[in-house]
Amino acid sequence: MKKKEINKLSKTEILKNLDKYKKDLFNLRFQKNNGQLKSPAKFKETRKTIARLKTIMKGKNA
Repeated sequence: MKKKEINKLSKTEILKNLDKYKKDLFNLRFQKNNGQLKSPAKFKETRKTIARLKTIMKGKNA
């Protein structure tokens, strides 16, 4: 998810997406441990998206 896309979202939508990406990261960890992970780059992408969502959320609270 790009920064421009995140800026267009409301607070509730950001929170929903944040929960979704956290669950995805959790599932990626399980896939890695089981040897089923197809794309290790997905870890980095998911973590960066979570960070972007948190950063934008912090800005909207102020």
